[in-house]
Amino acid sequence: MTGAEFIAAVAALHRASAEDDLCGPFLSVLPVTAVAISTLGDPLGSETVCASDSTAARLEEIQLDLGEGPCWEAVRTRRPVLEPDLQRSRSAGWPVALTALRDARLGAVFAFPIRFGTIDIGAVDLYHREAAAFPEGAVEDATALAEAVARQVLRRALAGVDDALQGHTQDGNPYSRREVYQASGMLAAQTGAGPSDALLLLRAHAYAAGRPVRDLARDVIARDVDFTDHTDSAR
Repeated sequence: MTGAEFIAAVAALHRASAEDDLCGPFLSVLPVTAVAISTLGDPLGSETVCASDSTAARLEEIQLDLGEGPCWEAVRTRRPVLEPDLQRSRSAGWPVALTALRDARLGAVFAFPIRFGTIDIGAVDLYHREAAAFPEGAVEDATALAEAVARQVLRRALAGVDDALQGHTQDGNPYSRREVYQASGMLAAQTGAGPSDALLLLRAHAYAAGRPVRDLARDVIARDVDFTDHTDSAR
């Protein structure tokens, strides 16, 4: 990578429109094979903003479904999380996600927090299919790119919140998890659980059934799965 290529990547993130790919600039200048960017937790909700390919999207979905993983740790600590050899990692901070990412045959993951001012927005996850070290210079570059993308991610997340508040049902984001929150609301009504516990229950049943949370959420919304009288009907 040249200095000119890095400057071009930063500039592309700063001038990106609502339809532009935010993952491409990371992939073009960093030593990784896939990239995903997600918002995480409050205040913007948890949703993938972009993914460079279907593998990155699935790896991101694993972490969002489980509510743990390197991206969550990066947001919590506000520091990069570097796992150059995931198959041999002894990280104890996210044991379930570690097992799931290993099962997906992921080699390495490097997560960088995204913040705008005092707002914790989410994280950029940089994936490598093989075990691979992340050079010190690349850490600095990835940190700068994460800072450059923050404004764009915040704008897109707020636009999604505005659409939801206005009752718009059309969603241009293929990674939208809106149905997850709709299903957890239905589950809360069925079981009497609070919103956070309802989401946790939905995640737990999806994990036990070996299904993505979004798949189970669709069944709940379609009333193919009902938690009113029992809590073991996930299938």
